[in-house]
Amino acid sequence: MEVTADHTQTVAGWAAMNASGKLEPFIFKRRENGVDDVTIKVLYCGMCHTDLHFMKNHFDITMYPVVPGHEITGVVTKVGDNVSGFKAGDRVGVGCIVEACLACDHCCRSEENYCDKLVLTYNGILSDGSITYGGYSEMLVVHQKFVARIPDALPLDAAAPLLCAGITVYSPMKRHGMLKSGGSLGVVGLGGLGHIAVKFGKAFGLRVTVVSTSPAKEKEAREVLKADDFIVSTDQKQMQAKRRSLDYIIDTVPAKHSLGPLLELLKVNGVLALVAAPDQPIELPSFPLIFGRRTISGSITGSMKETQEMLDLCGEHNITCDIELVSTDGINEALSRLARNDVRYRFVIDIARDSN
Repeated sequence: MEVTADHTQTVAGWAAMNASGKLEPFIFKRRENGVDDVTIKVLYCGMCHTDLHFMKNHFDITMYPVVPGHEITGVVTKVGDNVSGFKAGDRVGVGCIVEACLACDHCCRSEENYCDKLVLTYNGILSDGSITYGGYSEMLVVHQKFVARIPDALPLDAAAPLLCAGITVYSPMKRHGMLKSGGSLGVVGLGGLGHIAVKFGKAFGLRVTVVSTSPAKEKEAREVLKADDFIVSTDQKQMQAKRRSLDYIIDTVPAKHSLGPLLELLKVNGVLALVAAPDQPIELPSFPLIFGRRTISGSITGSMKETQEMLDLCGEHNITCDIELVSTDGINEALSRLARNDVRYRFVIDIARDSN
């Protein structure tokens, strides 16, 4: 697609040029700052498992070259004439969405994340016809609606994954009543999303059980993240012993797996919220679903209203992500480790350190 006339700002970033998924330096153009826009100097960008899927075209929708990154934090350098909520120097973040129609029923209910015309932060097509490039880059220009304020209490590097991992688990927790104390929550998968779900559960007064295929993660789950219980999902005796013990489950596993054994962990009327995006269909046996009158609920990222609410709560409770900071020179090595789930618990790229 042709770049529109106002795309005159030259930006350095890192892009995958083909399905090998290898990132390389990439120079491209961004639009000038419009009247409703905020220009942001990118300081940090988290590395989400979804980035791998897009870079390697697992969903068969990647438009190369693709510049990944939707867990972005930085500082404002310029605002448009119509922007009232931000000014130069503000600490801000950008998550998974950069455009929606802002006029449909969903947008009017502050559910723009379910707008039919939502545009993703990368590998999307804006209304001006241009392709979006993400946060693996030095700067970006975003409509003010899709910019969040980062509380002063949160460090920008450890806050970056909150813009995707954090809000992705917070939104279904809010929708299904998990923000009140006293309930029991199972967190399936102890990765980038899972470790934040554990932190949220503990902050909201839930009894939290981690469900993992890896026995080696039990010590950290209990001692570092303060989980109340741990189940090895491949251990049939452990799974049977915890049958009908949980009110809620958040499933964060981005690989093909069966929901049947997990549903058996839920009480009658329990809810399983699926927030990951496996590139193959998941297995769903009917008996565990119908014999427990259980509900499976899907959820993507949250709205901007929810995102700001989540960030403010994180500021109040001092909740941040556990991260490994990597240089731009180390991006491909980090991606290889991410593919092996060898990270505790989120890689964050130090963009500014290497671009100054």
